[in-house]
Amino acid sequence: DVMKARELRDKNVKDLNKDVVDLLREQFKLRSQKANDQLSRHTQLKSVRRDIARLKTVLNEKKGSKS
Repeated sequence: DVMKARELRDKNVKDLNKDVVDLLREQFKLRSQKANDQLSRHTQLKSVRRDIARLKTVLNEKKGSKS
């Protein structure tokens, strides 16, 4: 499931940071699977990478709006 930036903006920073960590772990697992030729859905890696970018973008927006 694709995360929507609109939905992410409603979350607080703590939850967003937790989501980033979870996705980074997921990305690591997927990269390990890819290295071992065990990755079944190759598009999964791309979508996780984009979700991480989306989360970081929203986090930076929140940091910018506070200062």
